[in-house]
Amino acid sequence: MRYISTRGQSAPQAFCDILLGGLAPDGGLYLPESYPQVSKADLDAWRKLSYADLAYEILSRFIDDIPAADLKAIVAETYTAQVYCHTRNGGNAAEITPLTKLADNLYTQELSNGPTLAFKDMAMQLLGNLFEYVLDKRGESINILGATSGDTGSAAEYAMRGKHNVKVFMLSPDGKMSAFQRAQMYSLQDANIFNIAVRGMFDDAQDIVKAVSNDAAFKKQYKIGAVNSINWARVAAQIVYYFQGYFLATKSSDEQVSFTVPSGNFGNICAGHIARQMGLPIKQLVLATNENDVLDEFFKTGVYRPRTSAETNVTSSPSMDISKASNFERFVFDLVGRDSAIVRELWAKVDKGEAFDLSATVHWAKMPNFGFVSGKSTHADRLQTIRFANETYKVMVDTHTADGLKVALEHREANVPMIVLETAQPAKFEETIREALNQEPVRPADLKGIESLPQRVVVMDPDVAAIKQFIVERV
Repeated sequence: MRYISTRGQSAPQAFCDILLGGLAPDGGLYLPESYPQVSKADLDAWRKLSYADLAYEILSRFIDDIPAADLKAIVAETYTAQVYCHTRNGGNAAEITPLTKLADNLYTQELSNGPTLAFKDMAMQLLGNLFEYVLDKRGESINILGATSGDTGSAAEYAMRGKHNVKVFMLSPDGKMSAFQRAQMYSLQDANIFNIAVRGMFDDAQDIVKAVSNDAAFKKQYKIGAVNSINWARVAAQIVYYFQGYFLATKSSDEQVSFTVPSGNFGNICAGHIARQMGLPIKQLVLATNENDVLDEFFKTGVYRPRTSAETNVTSSPSMDISKASNFERFVFDLVGRDSAIVRELWAKVDKGEAFDLSATVHWAKMPNFGFVSGKSTHADRLQTIRFANETYKVMVDTHTADGLKVALEHREANVPMIVLETAQPAKFEETIREALNQEPVRPADLKGIESLPQRVVVMDPDVAAIKQFIVERV
């Protein structure tokens, strides 16, 4: 299995090489040369597997440069009931990502039972173990530079804390995340973790990561790696829970399901797109945005119009306060028939802050083949949906999952199970839960009082040169 860049001007690479690299040298994102295909016989055979065994079956289709026994051990170490133990609603921790039934053919899938109570743990815990394995084998070290709008940062830091040969430099928008999210990151005292709060929005932080990653000489000299969802291994790991959700919601491999995914950076739903391309019987992929509705606008009109930081709303579902979706390039590559010249042309516009319009092209005519529909949710919708779920289904959902549920209810179809990917636990967004329900969300005992812990963070301007210097002084 070789990996190619969406922009077509980088040599094909093996999995372990792109694992450590992040962006391709030509500025594109890596994807497999072709997607492995899954048969009905495969689905039947995988239906009864544990999460770890299912993860091995799927990941081994994408990773052929780690010996099978080693990959199986890494996956088994990652997906345990001990790591994913923050289960709610009487769920089964052994299932890792259990379904919660809300109504007939309507479910949420719990993806936030990991250490930081967010779906990012599902892939990041694996990434931490893969990094450690590959770096040990190669006798190398890595300095991870990442940006977070709320959950990626803590998931990365909890996955990498104390790992040898790894340092983490995580950028976050100063004051824009919830108090709980900030405390999760900034309270870590591990010597290999560095938090930088950037004056600005998430997109400013993400632009810095891309600028540093595109400086090939600096990246090579200081061994800069990525854990954002531009890292292919993150997306690959997320494919697994779509298969697991499908198996838990169906009795036979002839059935179809639909998934609704709250989406800001397009990484989570990109994994669903790939699962569907592999042959998983997904009828619809329902994309839900908040007020930052760049992606909803594209799927409704064919126009992709990234916003500036000044145009990006600060909302009560902050992990989706994103106006340039990194992983969207992967989907567009598939949409335009994997023609990298077209992708280069489109992203030349994006990189200049311009929009592109596919609505009059032959590519847009193929959109129905990919199963995407979309919708958006506002703060008022969020509050209403949190109340509705609490009263009608007797469950408490976080703000991002509420965005997903609101849009899912608009796209339900008779006799097709709809699975809403739950992205975080309500405890991470206490202020909005209080506003909606006038009560406190339940918080796991080991995370009570986290906001009162001492915090380690440096506040900086969104200045690429200054942040490079910060890294240089600490590696």
